[in-house]
Amino acid sequence: MAETTSRKPACGDLLHVTRAASVQFVRPIFFRVIRVHEDWHTYHGWLWLDGYEVDARGDAVARRSIYVQPAGLRRLAGVPRPAAARPGRQAVAY
Repeated sequence: MAETTSRKPACGDLLHVTRAASVQFVRPIFFRVIRVHEDWHTYHGWLWLDGYEVDARGDAVARRSIYVQPAGLRRLAGVPRPAAARPGRQAVAY
């Protein structure tokens, strides 16, 4: 479940960050917020966020600082799960 809102992100929020938030995100990422830099001077309507890029399981894969427009962020209730394996394919045990 995703919610698009212009409300500023808060610590702990899980976000889906796409080009709608900044042109640098040609490849969208999932991002867990750990800090919103309220005191950093930015252009009107932009924010600096610190946090972790997370994978489809919700595990942190990289610490990042990102510069985004809050109106382009999608707040998620949980990490989306990867699509199920294709029918008819079996895992190979070695």
